[in-house]
Amino acid sequence: MNRRGAVRMKVVDFHCDALSKLVEKPAALFEDGSGAQLDVTLQSMNQGNIALQVFAVFLSENKGKPQFERVMAQLDVFRKRLVGSGDIAWLKWRDQVEQITSGGKRWGMLSLEGLDGLEGNLFYVQLCYDLGVRFMGLTWNHANWAADGVMEKRGAGLTDKGRQFVELSQRLGIILDVSHLSPSGFWELAEITERPFIASHSNAYSVCPHPRNLSDEQIRAIAALDGLIGLTFVPWFIRQNTRPVKPEDLLPHIEKICSLGGEHHLMFGSDFDGIDQWVEGLESPGCYPRLIELLLKHYPEYLVRGWTSGNALAFLEKHLPQRPSSEDM
Repeated sequence: MNRRGAVRMKVVDFHCDALSKLVEKPAALFEDGSGAQLDVTLQSMNQGNIALQVFAVFLSENKGKPQFERVMAQLDVFRKRLVGSGDIAWLKWRDQVEQITSGGKRWGMLSLEGLDGLEGNLFYVQLCYDLGVRFMGLTWNHANWAADGVMEKRGAGLTDKGRQFVELSQRLGIILDVSHLSPSGFWELAEITERPFIASHSNAYSVCPHPRNLSDEQIRAIAALDGLIGLTFVPWFIRQNTRPVKPEDLLPHIEKICSLGGEHHLMFGSDFDGIDQWVEGLESPGCYPRLIELLLKHYPEYLVRGWTSGNALAFLEKHLPQRPSSEDM
C-alpha cells in the first residue's frame, strides 16, 4: 500500500490527555491547539485520519486534591467545546459504532484515568456513566479508595469498595482499564470480572521493563478475556536506553504481544498530551500515516487495519452498552 492508502486508513486512539490541558488553559483552541501546545487537535486528528479518539479525564496531583468538581470540569469541556462545536461526535452506544466504520466524522469517547476524583462515592460512578463516560481506570500510579496503583510500594489489590465498584461498573456496562493498576489488583480483577477489560496505554514489559508495562502473563490474560491492549508512545515505555526513540522501536512490542496471542487484541493508546517527550516522527496524531507506512512494510494489511481501528471497533460493537429505548438518537 502506498502513502495515499496509508493516509486513508482510519485510526482509533484509546488514550490522550488533551482535556486536562484545555481546562488549565481556557483560552486555548482545540481546533489547532493554539494557546495550549496541544498534541491532539481537530487539525491533527484530520491529518492522521483519527476516526475515534478516547479523551481521558486526568486529575494531576500537582493541581490540588482530586475532587469530583474537577472531573466535572473536564467533562464539561468535552461536552461544550468539542462536541458542542460540532467538531466531534460523541460515541456512547453500541449502535453508533457502525457510523464510525462507514462515515467520515471525527468521534470522541470519555474515560477516567483513575477513580480518585470520585471520592469513594459510588453514586458518582453512576452519574459519570449517565454523563457519557464509558471507560474507567481504577487507579493512576498510586493508591486510592478502590485499589493500589502500579507505583504504590505496598502493591495491594482491590479494596472492599473497589470490589463494589467493579460490580457496579459491570452492571452499568462501564469498561474497566488496568493500565495503571498494581499486579495484585490486575489478577484480582481478572478473577472476579464477568466482562473483558482493557489496558488502554501499556507496552510489553519483557521488551522494556518499566512497571507500567504488561508482563507476558498479563498480556495472555487480556487476550484470553477478549480484551484490548493499547500500544503507547511514551518513550520510556518503549526502550530504556538514552538514544532517541523512533517508531521502529515499537516493532519489538508488537512482535511480543502478537507472539502471546494478542494480534487481534492490539490497538493504539498514544498518551498524547500526557507526555513531554515524544517518539521522533510520532509527535501528534498527524503522524499516524507515517507509522502505518512503517507497519505495512513489516505486516500484512489485514493485521495493520486491525491494529489501527478494526480490533477496537469490533470490541466496542460487542461491549459498549445498548442504547436504552428512552434515549433520543
